[in-house]
Amino acid sequence: MSRPKRERTPIWARPAPGARKPTYSREQIAATAIAIADSDGFDAVSMRRIASELGAGTMSIYHYVRGKDELVALVADMMMSEMVVPDDELPDGWRDGMAEIARRTRALFKRHPWIVEHMDEGDPEHTGPSMLRHIEQTLAVTARTGLSADEQFELSAIVDDYVFGYAMRYHENVDTTARLDAVFAYLKEQLGTGEYPHLEAFAGDDAGAAFAHAMQLAADDDRFERGLQRVLDGLELWVERARKA
Repeated sequence: MSRPKRERTPIWARPAPGARKPTYSREQIAATAIAIADSDGFDAVSMRRIASELGAGTMSIYHYVRGKDELVALVADMMMSEMVVPDDELPDGWRDGMAEIARRTRALFKRHPWIVEHMDEGDPEHTGPSMLRHIEQTLAVTARTGLSADEQFELSAIVDDYVFGYAMRYHENVDTTARLDAVFAYLKEQLGTGEYPHLEAFAGDDAGAAFAHAMQLAADDDRFERGLQRVLDGLELWVERARKA
């Protein structure tokens, strides 16, 4: 006989521990986990490490968080809260609004680069209040376009794809720059075959210097803003055409 599936109640649906004056809070636990990840990487985060940082016993942390899945949910929700733009800082107009949301998202990845490698560890069952606020804010901004609901979703997804793609590429570039010297000799040899004329033209006389320069360009923070504005230029044309249709 199969064991009945245990109901998984999201942590958001359960009240915080009911002590009159709790020693810790879920927010404090999540903030501690993030501080550990920022310092030593997300793999260093554990209930025991959090307890140690807080000066608590490991089992006392389980009074607030049942396990690693719920801890990840708390961390993800606190991260999402950094993406929500305060109402008094959200610009008018859909384009400026989406640009500000994109910048907040990019800033999150920059502050916590380890997120890139752990984006797929969240559980949809643990979608938290900050995620809902972020989605609500994004929909409120895209609604300014007058597009249909499906088109609003697509517009926000295009901007998200750009931001997430940029963050992932930036992370890869930073991680691989130190190892480029090992492949320059191979690249120079291949360029000498004549099979890559466009790449050869790009590299010029010094392939190593050319590719090192390309990596610098890829890691340039200003490139994010330039790319974002070009994406929004295209989306603005789409919105204008849709309004005239």
